[in-house]
Amino acid sequence: MELAGTGPRPVNALTFLRGSKVLRTNAASLVEMAVSGVVTQPTLRAPGYIPDNDGLSVIRAGMSGIVYNVRTGDAAFGWAADHVEPGVSVDSENDGQHHAIHYLACIGNEAVVTSGLALGARGVVSGEHARLLVDFPDHVYEAMNVGDSVLIRTLGRGLALSDYPHIELKKMSPRLFEAMGITALDARRITVPVVMELPIRIMGSGAELNSEYVDQDLMSGDRPLMQETGIDQMKLGDLIAIRHADHRYGRSFREGAVSIALCIHGDSVMTGHGPGILTLMTCHEPCIEWTIDPNANIGRYFGLSGDRT
Repeated sequence: MELAGTGPRPVNALTFLRGSKVLRTNAASLVEMAVSGVVTQPTLRAPGYIPDNDGLSVIRAGMSGIVYNVRTGDAAFGWAADHVEPGVSVDSENDGQHHAIHYLACIGNEAVVTSGLALGARGVVSGEHARLLVDFPDHVYEAMNVGDSVLIRTLGRGLALSDYPHIELKKMSPRLFEAMGITALDARRITVPVVMELPIRIMGSGAELNSEYVDQDLMSGDRPLMQETGIDQMKLGDLIAIRHADHRYGRSFREGAVSIALCIHGDSVMTGHGPGILTLMTCHEPCIEWTIDPNANIGRYFGLSGDRT
């Protein structure tokens, strides 16, 4: 079975050849399971007003629902919205099912619409925020409705590097791992292509959450800093690196640690909030290195339609 524009899923792949070394994983031992949720209604905080960094209260389009004109690969900054999520947001109101969706689904998993006018349409899991984020081909959105059922073929929980047990993988499907172009440097170190490095000092809301569940926002209120560092050019779906970030059990500062993450939602006017990043890989030692590649975006990896802004 294939996703539209993404090629076959390497379900049983044990090794990924990168450079002159082979990175071995336990992919063949993973369990693939179906979880199901529904397309959610958009959400808005009562009474709707959100104070920005200067104390001005505004009402902005919020999270969840079906977003017609923002996709993975589009800009993370510049939308007249708060925490905008690309594509379709999927979840369940049942608490146990909600957590199964969030903890079992991984970036790159296949999603299939199982009810409504878009029955049979296939997409890809592109993020995890308050809801699971799924990106579909452009033509699918016109047929989708709030309440449509979506099945996720979850695969990736427990994925590990066989020869690098000190480096943890999180929320990563074998398909995403294969696409990322990871290279083994030596017996302890690997290197990953990323779009940019984020300074640890701007990481904000979400530090209190465990790194297996939802994301962490960067603090974007310092607009001159965003422009000076080029962070305001970040796109949804970009892979990024954070030095001194230990995301093994939560999200904390540790000298020399490195985490690799994925930009999954847009900017916010709220103090302490901004574009959200989802942890994909972490090590408490300086064993993850990176190279800067402006094309390190899952929209490109999975053939999603962005870059329209």
